[in-house]
Amino acid sequence: MAQLGGAVVCGTNLCLGAEHAFDPNKIAILNDTHIGGAHPANAPIPTHLRDTVAWLLRQDRYPAAVIINGDLALSDGRPADYKHLTRLVEPLHQAGIPIHLTLGNHDDRDVFYKVLKEEKRPDATVVSRHVGMVSLPLANLFLLDSLKAPMVAQGLLGAEQLAWLGRMLDEHFDKPALILAHHNPRLGDDEKHFPGGLEDTEALWNLLASRTHVKAYIHGHIHHRDYSQHRGIHIVNTPATSFVLRPEVSTTGWTMAQLTENGAEFMTLTHLRDHPWDGAVRKLEWRSA
Repeated sequence: MAQLGGAVVCGTNLCLGAEHAFDPNKIAILNDTHIGGAHPANAPIPTHLRDTVAWLLRQDRYPAAVIINGDLALSDGRPADYKHLTRLVEPLHQAGIPIHLTLGNHDDRDVFYKVLKEEKRPDATVVSRHVGMVSLPLANLFLLDSLKAPMVAQGLLGAEQLAWLGRMLDEHFDKPALILAHHNPRLGDDEKHFPGGLEDTEALWNLLASRTHVKAYIHGHIHHRDYSQHRGIHIVNTPATSFVLRPEVSTTGWTMAQLTENGAEFMTLTHLRDHPWDGAVRKLEWRSA
């Protein structure tokens, strides 16, 4: 698996792998995979992830990055959960597609590092958190760790991580910046989910809004899909890969983000092929610098 803390740099037109072309400005976003070590192979949750991986491998051009944005594990982050997840995404690794992982409230950071030893960087700049940056031609992606504690619904970034993010954003102001973390901010239109969201939302948003190259905040956690804005920054809630609690209003799937010069196109793909969300595209324009 690709190390989260490393940077992936692609040329402006194509990234050429050993046998396959990559789109340097396309990102696959998954979240809430909730893989359990005891899940049978044919259970719905691992089947959804397996089907998503198979779809990605059928594309003419691979994405430059696959990001699994938190709640990797089923409940409380057991070793077998991460081992099962690793097996399910191994075909992406074999195809040379970079995989980047963030952590959510159903993960356990210590267990995660014990199983996925390559994810723990000896030169980590934020020792207490799992963070990183991915550099693409049309944007920099900043991957945050909003895990406050295993099985605690609310998220927290903390002062050390926010200070790191501020420094990184100031050092990398030449491109649009997209922020990815598992937890929803306590902002936007979905007030019902504010209590389980990011506790230090205000501090984060003051940091982001003052840096006009920050264009979007992308999260999961809610097991739904919607779009909103706050202080010029797009808030993108991407669907869960694993399951939904209210299938009458939501469904499982993943998101393909195509970066453009002035924004991005977010396409939702669903496991239910006849779902209204499947293939739906939302075009977002970035705020001016």
